[in-house]
Amino acid sequence: MTEPSSPPAGVDNGGTTANQMTTAKPQLHAHPPQVSAERARRFGSWYYAEHSLRVMNGYRWTLIAYSVGNPVMYLFAMGVGLATLVDQNSPGAFGGVSYLAFIAPALLASATIMTAATEFTYPVMDGFKWRRVYYGPHASPLGVHQIVNGYIIAITLRLTLMSAIYFGIVAAFGASPSLWGWAAVPVAVLCGLSFGLPLMAYSASVQEDKGQFALVMRFLVTPMFLFSGTFFPLATLPIYLQWIGWISPLWHGTQLGRMLTYGFPVPLWLVVIHVLYLVGLAVLGWRLAHRTYARRLGK
Repeated sequence: MTEPSSPPAGVDNGGTTANQMTTAKPQLHAHPPQVSAERARRFGSWYYAEHSLRVMNGYRWTLIAYSVGNPVMYLFAMGVGLATLVDQNSPGAFGGVSYLAFIAPALLASATIMTAATEFTYPVMDGFKWRRVYYGPHASPLGVHQIVNGYIIAITLRLTLMSAIYFGIVAAFGASPSLWGWAAVPVAVLCGLSFGLPLMAYSASVQEDKGQFALVMRFLVTPMFLFSGTFFPLATLPIYLQWIGWISPLWHGTQLGRMLTYGFPVPLWLVVIHVLYLVGLAVLGWRLAHRTYARRLGK
């Protein structure tokens, strides 16, 4: 009879090498429920923001094409193509700057408005009605205010990234000669939130989709885009149409953007009004969104 051979050096009887034994990874253990609940109560807004960003990452190329591609096409069509004709036939009509420099801040602000109109309508209603994605986090230690704030944080980050990319393209074309041009990015983000947050509160109150959001795009977003001094100075419109620009967050954001990108003259008192108007709309929409979500989800 032959004696059983001993295992090779470094190998035990179970066939596990010494290297495997020494490099074995420690097992991961879940946090106790009380620890997880405490972290959720402390960082719940950021947890929900991460969830929203991960969802967006699944269709990131569509977001990039829509959020950046659309304004860039407008920039080429209106600010580069049409600008050649405008600058040749109406030199000095826009305060001594090119038509491209005049229109670029307006397109930047309008891009955030349109993105906010997309993200704060159907996705909000989807959380309550179709996929009901709000009810799962609400059943956890996350509070209603954290769900609202988390989604706002995610959309704010999206608007910031989109605006920064678009501003980089604008600057590459020489449409932002001022050193303060970069400040047009947070202004554009504030402009988008000043329109989007009140819209978020309204969307959270909608029980049935009967074309309300299509009406928002047709009778709010489109008139703002056309009559807020986007393509020409607001003062050139008849007086009975100028009021659309005065109440439009797009006009206020555009005026601030033009002041920052190429030094458009804006009196200090009007700068204060522009900023307070945008901040006031955003804060009002934020508070109304909290109340509407609390009513729909229950505190």
